[in-house]
Amino acid sequence: MKSIMHLAAPLLVTVTALAAAIGVAVGGGLHAAEPGLVLRAALPGKAEQPALPEVRGRESLPLVVIDPGHGGFDPGATASGYREKTLVLGLARALRDEIDARGIARVALTRDDDRYLLHAERYELARRLNADLFISIHADSAGDAGEVEGASIYTLSDRASSAAAARFAARENAADTLNGVSLGGASAEVNEILVELSRRRTRAEAEEFAGLIQRVGEDKIKFHPKPRHSADLLVLRAPDIPSVLFESGFITNETEARRLASSEGREDFAEVMAQAVGLYFARQQER
Repeated sequence: MKSIMHLAAPLLVTVTALAAAIGVAVGGGLHAAEPGLVLRAALPGKAEQPALPEVRGRESLPLVVIDPGHGGFDPGATASGYREKTLVLGLARALRDEIDARGIARVALTRDDDRYLLHAERYELARRLNADLFISIHADSAGDAGEVEGASIYTLSDRASSAAAARFAARENAADTLNGVSLGGASAEVNEILVELSRRRTRAEAEEFAGLIQRVGEDKIKFHPKPRHSADLLVLRAPDIPSVLFESGFITNETEARRLASSEGREDFAEVMAQAVGLYFARQQER
């Protein structure tokens, strides 16, 4: 019994302490000496799955799911009046429109407004739609180093390719926690052998797509001196969908942030990424 009460203790808050903390008088006031009064708060139940997003394009085409990072209570990186969640949503919409206009693939966004999604919810939306490619869009932060600039491309790996990649993964993965408590819950058990085989294939295809982005964008997008990274990023963990995370630039670099937020910057980004998508699917069809 002692151990059970010890585990339950964090869920029991005395009314006196609560009233004192928020400055509320209950029934003419509660005296600190009154024992035994507790407030029990029910833990939230399992959240419903997010609704499936709109899919644009002809049914016969392969499907790309674009994921604007962060959203809702999570602004992502912020600097010089820019918020990552807003900036990347603009880039994602531009890419969606460009892919749709070219007719090279069907396309959907994980979010088309200012809402928060767990990392797992993002790639699970893609899996529920049977997506063929998943692109998560972010903007990096370099703290006080405002001169750092350039885009980067991340693919999934059990081990980070560098200490910087490990720090980035830790920062992005932490968005699924609130006050240090995981919001995602535990995943169901899966067949490890089949999942690993699938992951090997999709990781190879993700690496191929990342290479296409870098090749196509070398004349239109300024890349970081070391643009290719791998890390254990939660949002890239779909075992059966080639997935990349594109860091569009550094929001802490005011010049770069201004360009990414401009119509010209969004257009350049969308053209490069759409061309890379088209080349990727053309190669897939040849196999």
